[in-house]
Amino acid sequence: MMREDVEFGAQGATLRGWFYPAAGREGQKAPCVVLQHGFSAVKEMGLDRYAETFQAVGLSALAYDHPGFGASDPLPGSPRQEVDPWQQVRCIQHAITYAQGRDDVDPHRIGLWGSSLGGGNAFVAAAIDHRVRAVVGQVPFITGSGAVGAEGQSEVHDALLAAERLGRAAGAPATVIPVVAEDPNVPSVLPTPDAWAWFSQTEKDEATTWRNEVTATSGEYVRGYEPGVYLPFIAPTPLLMIVAPLDRTTPGAGATSAYETAAHPKKLELIPGGHFDVYDGEEFRLASQAACDWFTEHLCG
Repeated sequence: MMREDVEFGAQGATLRGWFYPAAGREGQKAPCVVLQHGFSAVKEMGLDRYAETFQAVGLSALAYDHPGFGASDPLPGSPRQEVDPWQQVRCIQHAITYAQGRDDVDPHRIGLWGSSLGGGNAFVAAAIDHRVRAVVGQVPFITGSGAVGAEGQSEVHDALLAAERLGRAAGAPATVIPVVAEDPNVPSVLPTPDAWAWFSQTEKDEATTWRNEVTATSGEYVRGYEPGVYLPFIAPTPLLMIVAPLDRTTPGAGATSAYETAAHPKKLELIPGGHFDVYDGEEFRLASQAACDWFTEHLCG
């Protein structure tokens, strides 16, 4: 499959990614799906496989790294490795603008796809930016207050954040904490065995730009992020939510309950496996086919 290295501006920073021109649409303006990944992940962690499936069915695709991660620069005033969901939502909007400005993209047929935290971001962006004509969120992040590990944020964590704010105000570099850890006794943001297995294996095999660290402030930003609140406001944009009921990272039960708050047109697709299974194997096939069908129906119909 053919792809192009691209970059575009976003609030004083340069974001970098890949553009996949739609197969079979040479010389035509094609619909385009904008893809972005989850918490701390970079585009090499499976976004290429999803983009290729969209490309194969006649959809262009734009996959990129969040600001401050992978190949993308941080926004001015922000350190690298800081997960700021609202900053990411604004950068999704810049990515849409870039896609609309391309000669080979139909600016009126833009889809938005996100996975995990990126799924929550996709819901928020679709609710507030009506340029999005169809949205897909898989194993989506719904609530910061109910996220994995949030219940363990104690006085120790609050003290760390208080010290971090004072330090950064005085010009000290940001404190970083692990995303995952093999030892369950080591504090990390995603403290589950499947998170450790997926991140460590994917980093080794595919994603050498991924770093097992985020700023301490990232946890506070995510804890205060509630994308599920925006689900009722997505309509009339068509919404597909792909949920793994066995998901322990962004719990499947919470996602299915949140789905009920969204208005039609909408669809819920349940797939086997856990949170990280959607990036490979049969779960990937099911999730990518469901997304392809949704975008084809609503962007190409």
